[in-house]
Amino acid sequence: MPISSRAFRPEAVRALFNPRARRSPSPAARGVLDARAIREAALGIRSWPGYAPTPLVRLEELADELGLGELLYKDESSRFGLGSFKALGGAYAVRRLVETFGAGLTVATATDGNHGRAVAWAARRFDCRCVVFVHERVSEGRKRAIAAFGAEVRVVPGSYDDAVRACAAEAAARGWWLVSDTAWPGQEDVPRRVMEGYALVAEEAAHALDAPPTHVFVQAGVGAFAAAIAWTFASIYGERRPRLAVVEPERAACCFASCAAGRRVAIGGDLSTVMAGLACGEPSSLAWPILDELADVFLTVPDEAAIAAMRLLARGMRGDPPIVAGESGVAGLAAVVALAHHPELRSRLDLGPHSRVLVFGTEGATDPELYARLVGATSSVDAEE
Repeated sequence: MPISSRAFRPEAVRALFNPRARRSPSPAARGVLDARAIREAALGIRSWPGYAPTPLVRLEELADELGLGELLYKDESSRFGLGSFKALGGAYAVRRLVETFGAGLTVATATDGNHGRAVAWAARRFDCRCVVFVHERVSEGRKRAIAAFGAEVRVVPGSYDDAVRACAAEAAARGWWLVSDTAWPGQEDVPRRVMEGYALVAEEAAHALDAPPTHVFVQAGVGAFAAAIAWTFASIYGERRPRLAVVEPERAACCFASCAAGRRVAIGGDLSTVMAGLACGEPSSLAWPILDELADVFLTVPDEAAIAAMRLLARGMRGDPPIVAGESGVAGLAAVVALAHHPELRSRLDLGPHSRVLVFGTEGATDPELYARLVGATSSVDAEE
């Protein structure tokens, strides 16, 4: 069976249950975002040409194979033709800057790929100059996709976090507007706009559901998207909110490390992972207070589990439709599949035939060449299935 691959072996998943998790956020965590601002973001984005809610796909055969009541996949691969949810955040932040200060601005950002593409797309759309900083491991395909919207792409040695620092320094020196999806003290206004845009994904999912999910698995880099999802579901469902699992690559698990430390921390070392969009060393200062209270468990998965999940989706499973999903977009699903072989964790998470599990496919094949290599090439993962 596809899920018998050793890529999903139980020992590959690390779990850390959050001792500080609450059913409802504290006033401090709730105050990170504002319900009125989120409604304003949703109204604004829905008015953009080309807006349509992304599909919520029921993976009935895979749910049955995994012993789950339902498995729901929110597929962001069609979002504004950009292939990822990032258009809702970075593009919305650019739009707000233009509304406030007028066109002709220079906006700058650092990215692993998708966020920079969204900012470049919005800059062209709203008549701004755009400079995008990428680290040295960003693929050529993703750099070309950013440059195709007229942005200047600058390559920085090191990691994503090095690109963030280089971008922030250059933007401050030149008076550019920094459009970051991560936040730190003193740089939180624009990242807050980004998170307000992300909240629309959760609102769309809730609207498409006839009952609340019991579990949500959502991947994290700096945690902005995961926190926006957590905050929105807590606002919609209150104490009936679903259990939230935050999933990261095993080599770039800054939220996992922060939960273990009981505070927001930065991790160092080699953060390289095939899930390049999640290769981040420090949680956002806006995201962490939310995740520290609303994430019930932090999980890590290895690269081979993400690749196997991409292939599982690409094939489809009997009656399930095939889905094109990028490597950073499947971390949540990879964790769900891996847990099928981990009865102890399933029991602690109360995962079973009664469960309605929601995962977010946050990107499609945003690097088609890499997607073809990962999904189409023969590998040890194929041999083990």
